[in-house]
Amino acid sequence: MTLTVIAGSANEPLATSVAHELGIAACPRTIHRFADGEIHVAIDQSVRGHDVYLIQPTSSPVDEHLIELLFLADACRRAGAARLTAVVPYFGYARQDRRASGREAVGARVVTSLLESAEISRVIAVDLHAPEIEGFSRIPIEHLTAIRLLAEAVRPEPDSVLVAPDLGAIKLAERYQACLHLPVVVLHKRRITGKDVALRTIIGEVANYKPIVVDDMITTGGTIEAAVKGLLDAGCQPSVTVLATHALFVGPAVERLKSLPIRQLVCSNSVMSDSLPGHLQVVNVALMLADAIGRLHRDQSLDSLISHF
Repeated sequence: MTLTVIAGSANEPLATSVAHELGIAACPRTIHRFADGEIHVAIDQSVRGHDVYLIQPTSSPVDEHLIELLFLADACRRAGAARLTAVVPYFGYARQDRRASGREAVGARVVTSLLESAEISRVIAVDLHAPEIEGFSRIPIEHLTAIRLLAEAVRPEPDSVLVAPDLGAIKLAERYQACLHLPVVVLHKRRITGKDVALRTIIGEVANYKPIVVDDMITTGGTIEAAVKGLLDAGCQPSVTVLATHALFVGPAVERLKSLPIRQLVCSNSVMSDSLPGHLQVVNVALMLADAIGRLHRDQSLDSLISHF
């Protein structure tokens, strides 16, 4: 079966880099929008009988990129692709994995149903916000992690401490701990609005330590801002490192990060963003994704790449 990579428009540089690592060129495709906003997708060469990998993070604008992914999948199926895998480095709607207040949609479940309806046979994702998504998805999800790559980008000093900025990041911090061998501190936050967060308590000792704050994503920067300000109030050293897989950077994120004493900010290139902080250090996940794609194509194990939360 011929290996074929097709890039969506959400992160073409990453897709091109993945194809390069695999020693192939990305399959040409046409994506454009009509005057009324409808999207039109076409595959520009034969994929009949191919093992096709669609690379498309569902980042902002989330709905547009999701629909584009579904259309690319449909076009490939109608063109006779033998096997279809969606490579979704950032999985949008992952935070909507349950009902928090009653009469609301479980967005993550809706998205997995849409991927199934498009006859996608497998999904590759990186550092899901809610790994539990795999439990209600009828499509196998290969959950990769960039934690090792991000951890390798920092050289922690002896007086460093890992910080989980909220209770949901405890397991993530423990994964970093396995790589960096540092103590872990946990913050308890309260979300006020979609953009604003308040810190409640700090569990652990941070006075005179250099904090390394870890999270799976940075969206508006509210969680990081509340964490850093709370750590400074608690007496930590004003030399902060922030590690996050997905650099969404929407709304006030960049300005918030600029105002904080962050000496090192490390994220992956899982998504593209219109505005980036000048001190951002980007870790390339193309080789990891290419390795996963190559292994799946050859029907080999992904155990060393999988996130075992």
